[in-house]
Amino acid sequence: MSMDESPEEIENSWWYNSRTGEVEHGPESPSIHRIGPFASAEEAKRAPAVIEARSKAWAEEEKREDSWGGTP
Repeated sequence: MSMDESPEEIENSWWYNSRTGEVEHGPESPSIHRIGPFASAEEAKRAPAVIEARSKAWAEEEKREDSWGGTP
């Protein structure tokens, strides 16, 4: 999903609540606890794994950049 969703698309999207660990249909909880939007409940349920994988990839990228002195 993109940042250009309409209010209807946002209401019909799925979100992962990082505080409760629950998947929500529509933005039910405060934004500080919401991760998303996702196109399906299944995608939203995988949010913690996606975040962990992306965090590891970013850390590895930073480590590589630091080892050769920075970005091009």
